[in-house]
Amino acid sequence: MPRFEDLPYRPCVGVMVLNSAGLVFIGRRSEGPEHIDETHVWQMPQGGIDPGEDPWPAARRELREETNIRSVEKLAEIEEWLAYDIPRDIVGQAWKGKYRGQTQKWYALRFTGAEREIDVAHPPGGHKPEFLEWRWEPMRNLPKLIIPFKRTVYERVVKEFAKFAKE
Repeated sequence: MPRFEDLPYRPCVGVMVLNSAGLVFIGRRSEGPEHIDETHVWQMPQGGIDPGEDPWPAARRELREETNIRSVEKLAEIEEWLAYDIPRDIVGQAWKGKYRGQTQKWYALRFTGAEREIDVAHPPGGHKPEFLEWRWEPMRNLPKLIIPFKRTVYERVVKEFAKFAKE
């Protein structure tokens, strides 16, 4: 296996979905080698970018695959890519050991549909559910709910998109 420092970052997108009250969609992850406790299993939708796919279509695709959400309007994006490293002791378990972490393009979206559209238990296209449950959460709470090695990215996302919260 290559040295950790020589591994690339996995290209990924992240989506902050806000409702009309300024609360953020978060889902409780169903599994993953990074799970360390029951507090840090919540996250916003995110996922890999397919070869040849642009980030914005990837963000819409990942959102739909994980939540069934289609009714959104784009509010903003963070210009640069944000990266995090996964802990070295799980590098062989995540993404088959091919990546040291993720580099992510983040988008803020306003949810414009009815909540019945949200269905994390039955993703389209035969995808396995990634979330066991979901809820709306005040934006300021997000960094303390995410797995610690992703916290810096979440703090930056919250800072960039804070203007869309109505707190």
